[in-house]
Amino acid sequence: MSETTSVVRQGVGESARRPDAALKVTGEFAYASDLWLEGMVWGVTLRSPHASAWIRSVDVSAALAMPGVLAVLTHEDVPGEKFYGLEHKDQPVLAIDQVRYQGEPVALVAAEHPETARRAAAAIVVEYEIREAVTDPRLSREFVRRQPVLQGDTFHAEVVVRGEYEVGMQDQAFLGPESGLAVPAEDGGVDLYIATQWLHVDRDQLAPCLGLPPEKVRLTLSGVGGAFGAREDLSMQVHACMLALRLGRPVKISYGREESFFGHVHRHPAWMRYEHGASRDGRLVYVKAEILLDGGAYCSSSPAVVGNAASLGVGPYEVPNVDVVATGVYTNNPPCGAMRGFGAVQACYAYESQMDKLAEACGLDPVEIRVRNAVSQGSFLPTGQEIDTPAPLADMLRQLAAMPLPARNDGDLRSLPGGVSQTTHGESVRRGVGYGVGIKNICFSEGFDDYSTARVRAELVGGEPHVTVHTAAAEVGQGLVTIQAQIARTELGVDHVTVATADTQVGSAGSSSASRQSYVTGGAVKAACEAVRERFQGLSAREALEKFGAVEETREYRHRPTYPLDPATGQGASHTQLALCVHRAVVDVDVELGLVKVVELAAVQDVGRILNPQALEGQIHGGSAQGLGLALMEEIQVRDGRVLNPSFTDYLIPTILDMPPMELRILENPDPHAPYGLRGAGEPPTLSSTPAIAAAVRDATGLALPRVPIRPEDIALAE
Repeated sequence: MSETTSVVRQGVGESARRPDAALKVTGEFAYASDLWLEGMVWGVTLRSPHASAWIRSVDVSAALAMPGVLAVLTHEDVPGEKFYGLEHKDQPVLAIDQVRYQGEPVALVAAEHPETARRAAAAIVVEYEIREAVTDPRLSREFVRRQPVLQGDTFHAEVVVRGEYEVGMQDQAFLGPESGLAVPAEDGGVDLYIATQWLHVDRDQLAPCLGLPPEKVRLTLSGVGGAFGAREDLSMQVHACMLALRLGRPVKISYGREESFFGHVHRHPAWMRYEHGASRDGRLVYVKAEILLDGGAYCSSSPAVVGNAASLGVGPYEVPNVDVVATGVYTNNPPCGAMRGFGAVQACYAYESQMDKLAEACGLDPVEIRVRNAVSQGSFLPTGQEIDTPAPLADMLRQLAAMPLPARNDGDLRSLPGGVSQTTHGESVRRGVGYGVGIKNICFSEGFDDYSTARVRAELVGGEPHVTVHTAAAEVGQGLVTIQAQIARTELGVDHVTVATADTQVGSAGSSSASRQSYVTGGAVKAACEAVRERFQGLSAREALEKFGAVEETREYRHRPTYPLDPATGQGASHTQLALCVHRAVVDVDVELGLVKVVELAAVQDVGRILNPQALEGQIHGGSAQGLGLALMEEIQVRDGRVLNPSFTDYLIPTILDMPPMELRILENPDPHAPYGLRGAGEPPTLSSTPAIAAAVRDATGLALPRVPIRPEDIALAE
């Protein structure tokens, strides 16, 4: 993807137009699923129908005999290492002697036509010996990570509230399924055009499996139709490359929607037990918590998810005594990994539900109890890490509470729950209001070498100064290409900026996750631009380029160091930056039918510095939408290890009709450690929107509702 600007300079702080906006609206934008090359063939993956089984034999003869079939590969055909993984190499390229989850890849087929490939895959005969699957994480004895966070020694108080909470398995549900095109190269390597979140980590996992040095595995970013964490792990990358290298022809693999549900990780389901103790005036004395996360069949990023859940497990509140233990386990359920909010979402639902319970027990307003316990700059997390940047949580809550509430229904049935279906005239509709607060770490944590690289070249083109920015940072829909260009315009005072297509021909930019790219890649682009500007020797861009010719600089940017959590106590300055968002939800609930309509979401978020106002608002709206989905409708139904709803017919995501009007108040309290003082903004709204909506439904119904998503039967059939 590239951007060439008009002559109107749109720098940092402006709502610069996205270069892909018109193309996406008109349907002309090229996604990875649109990739095409003359002579290419199609790849298809055969997947296990079982959650847990031994593989006794694989017979590919019938598939190979079909006209148009070019290759059938099994684990025996993997040219290099047979395992890969983000943090631990525990996932087989193709199943070897067993399968550990429904949907595990077993064999690959390449054919001249995609339908031929699908028929051939169906003709492969695999003899399975089914074994008992471990699908209840509470019964698993295989641990990914166990992380306590311990502080203080006083665990008795005047007021005590307890609760058990559950969060279902949410899918990232991006609209562009996994797809890519692998092209064999003359040097024996392979070029992969792919929709991903992290080009270099893909390459570093691919190369050993292909038996190639990293420099012979070249990746170029293709159009990405959303990500939200699911594209951090490999899906079809190694499979397409294996087939291309075997055949010496380009191979395209493109998942359908059902296969996409099996082809990527999901949000970890969670089971949580909390106990909060406070003084009678609502001041927190202690929090105890047990957080159990189902990591599914393979490790993926579960260790980091566990670390986030543990370190942020009590929320943005001052608590002198803490005993939190977060545990991730293996099961034979679908693998779980990164999804927007990354471990903090699950904990947030539980601790915010507890704060509402505590407010009621202390006779306090739900906003007031949060204000009384709110962190601020100078507070310490239970891990011992100081919050050394602005954290105006109490003020954010007061501003939120002061925002006007929406008017009551004016009699229009269409604005009631189920109203367009004529299910009610309002006789059983109750209104509720709820609040939610979330705290999310920004960038990678626990000592990870988190950096980005940017190459900036300035030259005269047609007599005008022109700048090209080249990074490997993945544009996944968040507007990163636009931000990079805005930074270059601001730092170099030029109008014409091109952002080159991201690929592995420049140094790593890390993953487009953890709300980190504006911070880290933005920092790298800023640093490279500053280096170019120094070469101008005080001259304008035009004068310098006329005098010196083209100027090019490459810079890496690293944020301040972080440190691993102590495995026994959970102490350590593990996070780079912390971000806060608060939500108020207003809902109407039909208590007889269990239908919920979110009438309004109001949010206050501190972003440090606004780089692009319109893009920022879009991030807050989008994060809130995913939080609404988790609160009311989104869940992968898994029974005995089998996914029951791998389609958008049965896996429901919010549409434009489900999203309410949003009132936003965006604060700018700069972080002195970050480029431009910015604070990552994409994830925090996902945290606080879910508990706010759940709290509003509780307020309307009087029900405990300890689980999300809240289903109609949880309300209508409650005893």
